[in-house]
Amino acid sequence: MIVIHHNPDCGTSRNVLQIIEASGYQPVVIDYLNVGWSRPQLLGLFAAADLTPRTALRKTKSPAAELGLLEEDVTDETIFAAMLEHPILVNRPIVCTPKGVKLCRPSEAVLDLLEQWPSGPFAKEDGELIIDSQGNRVV
Repeated sequence: MIVIHHNPDCGTSRNVLQIIEASGYQPVVIDYLNVGWSRPQLLGLFAAADLTPRTALRKTKSPAAELGLLEEDVTDETIFAAMLEHPILVNRPIVCTPKGVKLCRPSEAVLDLLEQWPSGPFAKEDGELIIDSQGNRVV
């Protein structure tokens, strides 16, 4: 089973979902902006992906600056509490597979979590090639 915590408005998240589906998987897609996060769920994801609230914080196109979360003296607990209240603060996409859990930025990072890849050539939305015609990773 593959789970993707997905933001459909994000190009990187769309690319990751496309890579997963083109690889032959039918992932469970969680639109975390609509369903939000529970404390145990987010703690578990961060532990499995070796993330901290600060390293998982979405700094652009989010209210992070307005909430004062970009200051160096802000604690991880403060950032974490804000993430529970404002799901958009969590960077995305986070993907869970039998091979591990990872914040997949850039989108081709998801290849590390997949047993099988899309047949090549395969490119992202913007046309950047990530798998060549022989099925080899380009980036």
